[in-house]
Amino acid sequence: MINIDDLKFDKDGLIPAIIFDVVSETVLMLGYMNKESLQISIDERRTCFWSRSRSELWRKGDTSGNVQHIVSIKADCDRDALIVNVTKDGPACHTGSDSCFFEDVYGDDSDSFTLGTLYSTISDRKINRKPGSYTTYLFDKGVNKILKKIGEETTEVVIAAKDNDRGETIYELADLVYHSMVLMSEMGITPEDVRKELASRFGGKEEDKS
Repeated sequence: MINIDDLKFDKDGLIPAIIFDVVSETVLMLGYMNKESLQISIDERRTCFWSRSRSELWRKGDTSGNVQHIVSIKADCDRDALIVNVTKDGPACHTGSDSCFFEDVYGDDSDSFTLGTLYSTISDRKINRKPGSYTTYLFDKGVNKILKKIGEETTEVVIAAKDNDRGETIYELADLVYHSMVLMSEMGITPEDVRKELASRFGGKEEDKS
């Protein structure tokens, strides 16, 4: 664990901070912090930045309500940049977009899919029920229907694996993961909750089970 004084702030006393959403696994924004705003961020466990345009401190979400709750802060190898892992209450961008990074410059974005973005899509469907959506159908039917589907998909995974069919096992595992995430959203369980549980086992008393 390094001290704030060990970080390398630029000539203006600032250090860039990349904000990363641990749930959707996406970069949300780039902000700048000075020693004071970084200390406030640590003390309050929410992001606080230094506004270069207004020359003042600003706590993310004070006016919009889109607070970013800090999970951890890490420095790069040169100690002149930060990555701040957060969970968020709303969009990061003033445009209303979840992330400030949505303008394509180069490359194919088709491989950007993550389990985090799947969970975010499912959770959005829980709030904004789209007619004709299978996810909407599951939420409308309720937890018993979701649990039934998880049971069915679990059985299908077992059958596919028992037959040593790798492709079919992957297919059925994908169905199981999807329905499990629907259950998680229904119960208010986030991927970060599951990650913390796994982390406690990996480095703790249940390490021998990993």
